Amino acid sequence: MVREENNRLVIEEGLTKVYIECWGRDSLRVRMTAEPKMDENDWALCEPVEEVIPEITFETVDITDPWYRGEEWKKYHMMGTVATIKNGKITARVNPEGWISYLNDKGEILTEEYWRNRNRINRYCVPLRVDARELKPITGSTDYTLTARFEAYDDEKIYGMGQYQDRHLDKKGATLELAHRNSQASVPFMISNRGYGFFWNNPAIGTVTFATNKTEWHAKSTKKMDYFITAGDTPADLERNYSAATGRTPMMPEYGLGYWQCKLRYRNQEEILNVAREHKRRGLPMDAIVVDFFHWSMQGDFKFEKRDWPDPAAMVRELKELGIETVVSVWPTIDERSENFGEMSSKGYLVRTDRGNGNHMTWMGNTIFYDPTNPKAREFVWEKCKQNYYDLGIRIFWLDEAEPEYGPYDFDNYRYYAGPALQCTNIYPLMYARGFYDGLKQSGEKEIMSLVRCAWAGSQKYGVLTWSGDIHSSFRAMREQLQAGLSMGLAGIPWWTSDIGGFVGGDITDPGFQELLLRWFAWGAFCPVFRMHGERSPWYEREQEFINNVRQLTSGQDNEVWSFGEENYEILKSFLFIRENLRPYIRECMAEASRTGAPVMRPLFYDFPDDKMAWEIEDAYMFGPDLLVAPVMEAGVNTREVYLPKGANFVESYTGKVYEGGQTVEAEAPLNVIPVFVREGKEIEVYIF
Repeated sequence: MVREENNRLVIEEGLTKVYIECWGRDSLRVRMTAEPKMDENDWALCEPVEEVIPEITFETVDITDPWYRGEEWKKYHMMGTVATIKNGKITARVNPEGWISYLNDKGEILTEEYWRNRNRINRYCVPLRVDARELKPITGSTDYTLTARFEAYDDEKIYGMGQYQDRHLDKKGATLELAHRNSQASVPFMISNRGYGFFWNNPAIGTVTFATNKTEWHAKSTKKMDYFITAGDTPADLERNYSAATGRTPMMPEYGLGYWQCKLRYRNQEEILNVAREHKRRGLPMDAIVVDFFHWSMQGDFKFEKRDWPDPAAMVRELKELGIETVVSVWPTIDERSENFGEMSSKGYLVRTDRGNGNHMTWMGNTIFYDPTNPKAREFVWEKCKQNYYDLGIRIFWLDEAEPEYGPYDFDNYRYYAGPALQCTNIYPLMYARGFYDGLKQSGEKEIMSLVRCAWAGSQKYGVLTWSGDIHSSFRAMREQLQAGLSMGLAGIPWWTSDIGGFVGGDITDPGFQELLLRWFAWGAFCPVFRMHGERSPWYEREQEFINNVRQLTSGQDNEVWSFGEENYEILKSFLFIRENLRPYIRECMAEASRTGAPVMRPLFYDFPDDKMAWEIEDAYMFGPDLLVAPVMEAGVNTREVYLPKGANFVESYTGKVYEGGQTVEAEAPLNVIPVFVREGKEIEVYIF
């Protein structure tokens, strides 16, 4: 039965109910429960959206199967009701069996549910008994496994979904785990070239498969089905509607526009000050420098160790005088020896396990992750960080291990304040960031930015800058990060970066690595945030060192721009100033991201949706609306092909040549050049001669 209730359609069969209702401009939210009451968690759809009164209609139609003939036809001839709910450019149509199709404002199918079963009206339908919507009870519980199926289309291309370590921007044909891991961030919003966007509003562990025969979303344990679907004429329309529903990023602080210096790791206060002083002595720009992990007395103490960091307040003051912000690493791991462990454990501020001894990670200590889904736990951790970091002048936090990085990832073993990890673990990085956002805001900060190693839908509204985790130092990994950054932007996370040069490996004396670093550094200058990092193997050989019985982490090779040879230094230095020169343009891009949800780096089709070829390009991108960037992502080349989309002419920055869009050109790319093309008529100087 389908009926109207409170400006929404309700599909009802027994206790099972499906709600279809308007959720902002040109968008619908669809929920399903098999319980008497709908689960009240809004998850990421908790922003106030534009109120819309839908157009709801019911129409009686002839549903006779055309296969029937003669007297048999008369026997089965019957009528049925089609219900529709329209919100601007999207319409949901519910057929007499309760099957849902989604149409655009031209009446064209965007997508529709996948049903392959025998139904009560048309008993000659396909008897596979495959439903589009399945909430199957988990025996002996009030929980369900969930599967939602949609039709597949041969011409469909699918983009977004967050950060996965593969080469493919187009996710059609992919199976993606809906779970976070180190270097993987599940942000389940996709856009389709068919003109719709789809958000799976469920933080449960699961999978999605964009197969050739069907699209299938699956959650291992949940209370309900919940998704958001939106329609638009352009990808920009879809991003605007989605970001309105899940939240938009604030305006990026000015220090986020420049260069960030980082390495694994600066071991003490004097090391970090010497790097900053030398940077400024050379006249090089730097906006932020990072104090990485194991600067602390103990995991979970949330404070500087006193021997190597004797006066952090003085360090922060000197860095500020140099025009540099201090970024400090915070881990959510609480060592069983920490001064805070007992209180956090007794008050329920730690993630629990359903079995085993309770330790989540045994690297550099036996530790348990804190539980940011508990509001009191968030307040506790922030108060410690406020006392020991913020009150010293530090206002930028690097929230590492934010997936969290369980060892192993046995999601069925962990339990949060918000519920079993199987049902809600993907909100962990969002809640981790929220604790610091709320604390900073309450402390009077108006420009908030946290570097976080993961994200979920809605993280962007808490000032999250996501980076792509502990990736390898190789051209293959560099290529994978390009699509990861573009996919994160399309999934609604516009502040993104990677470890320039990769994290794992990278011998600074190896010419092969030096070439990789030059190419990656050039690309980093055209990413939303420009940040150097890496462990830079081999690590310095030192005997294991302990302070107050706490093991201290050693450090890798040098990782400053002057560490790779004089010739390479001149190239790296040039891109520091290229980035500075682009500051006004990047500032405009960040303002647009805050206003509309537009990704800062985005595929060519975002700005040129009418060019079919633009939907095929995966090795170049738009940096804002006016710069086309084509990174060099393989060794030993000094030119590369670049496709210039139809709809504009482009000026090659390095040569000044003007090209008409709609063609592939051969771009010059010596080691000191990344091919960048400026939309003709825009006054943006890239290369400084």
